Amino acid sequence: MKENPIGLFDSGIGGTSIYKAVNKLLPNESTIYLADSANAPYGPKGREWIIERSIINTELLLEHNCKLIVVACNTATTNAISILREKYKVPFIGIEPAIKPASLKTKTRAIGILATKGTFSSELFMQTSKLYCSDVFRVEQIGEGLVDLIESGKLNSTEMTRLLQKYLKPMLKANIDYLVLGCTHYPYLIPQLKQLLPKSVKIIDSGKAVAKQTSVVLNSHGLLCENDQNVYHQFYTNGSLDVLKSVLPQHQQVDFLNF
Repeated sequence: MKENPIGLFDSGIGGTSIYKAVNKLLPNESTIYLADSANAPYGPKGREWIIERSIINTELLLEHNCKLIVVACNTATTNAISILREKYKVPFIGIEPAIKPASLKTKTRAIGILATKGTFSSELFMQTSKLYCSDVFRVEQIGEGLVDLIESGKLNSTEMTRLLQKYLKPMLKANIDYLVLGCTHYPYLIPQLKQLLPKSVKIIDSGKAVAKQTSVVLNSHGLLCENDQNVYHQFYTNGSLDVLKSVLPQHQQVDFLNF
């Protein structure tokens, strides 16, 4: 079991930002990544659909004997992870917007959160906000269109810049000093966000925290791989091979899988 791979799935290529953090912290671990790009984004879709799709992704990863599954998608985590944990025996690692550290560290008492509609409307997000953000002003912005542009290979397009300027405007007006990225696609926007935001605004994503939690859970279950031989990484997409390849190191092989 120790040498079995870690499985990761996302609504598209965004979760590769989580894969990179996991791989950096745990280089001995093999991984299998599913990019469900044909169905991206998950955010506007209903909870039952998201749960059904998350089950399909999970069962595909279990067919590859994954020992642990990272739900590398904020929307799938907030809507489906409790169901997945009840249904399957393998450990699951989820992803939530990092509003706790932002709320604890903010000096202006105002934070911005950029996420999908599915994340904002989930019960888990509402509970977390109530617990940690009761005395902090939150500017919650649905990033409509951002995932679609990233999945279309238009990461650095004029249209993307225009959307980001629009979404950041109310946050800057509220004098935020932390911007929380509530979608695993959004770390790929950090270079642009840094150009559009004052240096005083810090950007928080969940990658490192998820990698650390993955390490902790693997260790607690006796599943950490101690062998650095035969490590492999497999990437599958039901969308564009070129778009997925564009965010991965050149030597990584990407295969099309109709799932």
